[in-house]
Amino acid sequence: MTSDRVVCVVPAFNAEPTIAAVVSGLRAAIPSGFITVVDDGSADGTYVAARPLADMTVRLGRNRGKGAALRAGFRVAAERCADVVVTIDADGQHDPRYAPALVEALSNADVAIGARERCGTMPAGRRLTNRLSAAVVARCIGRDVADAQSGFRAMRSYLIAEVRPRGDRYEFETEFLILAGRFGARITFVPVPTIYAANIPSHFRPVRDSARIVTTLWRSGMGTRH
Repeated sequence: MTSDRVVCVVPAFNAEPTIAAVVSGLRAAIPSGFITVVDDGSADGTYVAARPLADMTVRLGRNRGKGAALRAGFRVAAERCADVVVTIDADGQHDPRYAPALVEALSNADVAIGARERCGTMPAGRRLTNRLSAAVVARCIGRDVADAQSGFRAMRSYLIAEVRPRGDRYEFETEFLILAGRFGARITFVPVPTIYAANIPSHFRPVRDSARIVTTLWRSGMGTRH
């Protein structure tokens, strides 16, 4: 899989302190990959920091949400006729060195998700929502799910045309996984480190974004397979 055309999509919002390390790490991990940073209406210097490092930097005029940023990145991947799309968050919570392992996992899968251990470095609230969403998504698609909310993923590019979540924010990734599973995509999970730096705040809003995810799960049938 490493010889295929790989487009890396990095959705970024107010990620000036971390974006350079993430992009540089991706460049070292997948030297032949095409790196696209989508600046989701940041109020800081994310765009300026990313532009000289990424192959393409897309700037959304206002903050529209992670799902909207991913959708914009997927359009770039489609335009470049990518074989594989890798997504990674811009806040430094994923180790780019594991990107090749995700790509290699596509030798026997259509989607490979970086599964984080629910350990002490993951905030308690995130551990709870992660565990609950994984359990419900597992019922929705009829197979075990190690991590339903991880944004560190690799996927075969045909899926971005076939699987079209409606959400614009964090619920996008949960809905993508449900739709991909119901579409018949082969899903695998690759263990990755759990990284939560105390000085880097998460943009995940526990109440509002959890409510969006719950709404997505409810709309998907809350465990009912179709």
